[in-house]
Parts: sequence; structure tokens; C-alpha cells
Amino acid sequence: MSAYIIPVIFIALFCYAKCKKVNCYDTFVKGAKKSVPLVIDIFPYIATIMIAVALLRVSGITSMLAYVFSPIFNLLGIPSELIELVLLRPFTGSGSFALLNDVLLTYGADSYISRCACVILGCSETIFYVTTVYISQTKVKKLLYAIPIALICAVFGSVLACLLCRIM
Repeated sequence: MSAYIIPVIFIALFCYAKCKKVNCYDTFVKGAKKSVPLVIDIFPYIATIMIAVALLRVSGITSMLAYVFSPIFNLLGIPSELIELVLLRPFTGSGSFALLNDVLLTYGADSYISRCACVILGCSETIFYVTTVYISQTKVKKLLYAIPIALICAVFGSVLACLLCRIM
């Protein structure tokens, strides 16, 4: 069933465009032309965040932070094996998926820790990545309250994810 969702959406959009007498090909080409400058504008921001995340992981800072914050995270109900995942998720999606892969290989797919990691990844967002893309394309530059609130919500979501995985 899920294999048909995207083709059905494309067919529905094509039919809708035909009903509205919109030239699909020209509209697609116009959109593609607009995407090239967007990619060029966003690239420095994305490269910066990717380099910062790589430096954090390679330098061992994330492991050190995981060790330092483990009593707090354990008090909140987040297993110590997932602290690095919770810390890196706001920065990088691909790095988070690499950590998830490590968790799944180490603990198995059906373990409590693996289930928690999957739910944490599914219910959280790469806050700093989204913020850099947003800042690069809008005039809004003041995110004094937005980022801390988003980080608090991410931690709360991780706590709730672990709680739900424990009781289910």
C-alpha cells in the first residue's frame, strides 16, 4: 500500500494542475531554476553546522558531555547509552542516524534502548540545522527564546519517549 502513495500523489497533482490549466512542465522548470540559488545561499550555513558536528564528535566532546550529564539524564529516565544521541540530535540528522545504527547493532532492534532511540529520533528535530536554514532565508535573526524552548521541548520529548517505551 505504501508503495503507491507517492505515485498517487503525483497523479493527483497532475490531474489537479490539468483541471486548473497549469502547464506542469514549465512550472516544474521554474521551480527547479529557483532552487539553484537557494542551494547556493544555504550551503555555507549547512557546511558550517556539519563541520561543527564532526569536530564535536571527533574531539570527544560529545562523549565527555554524555559522561558529565549522565546523572541528570538518568534522573530524567533517559538511558546513559542514549545521551550522545540526545545531545547530537539537535545538530545533525545524519549523525543521529549513525548513532541509531550503532545502538541497533549493539543492543538489537527489540531492546528497550533501541526502541527509545528510534522514538527519540522520530519525535525530535535537527533544531540547529532547521534554524540555520531558516535564518539564511528570512529576515528574522532574533532567536533568543526560540532555540532554548526548542531544546527544552526536545529533552522533554526524549523523556516522554523513554517513559512511553518503558510502559509499552
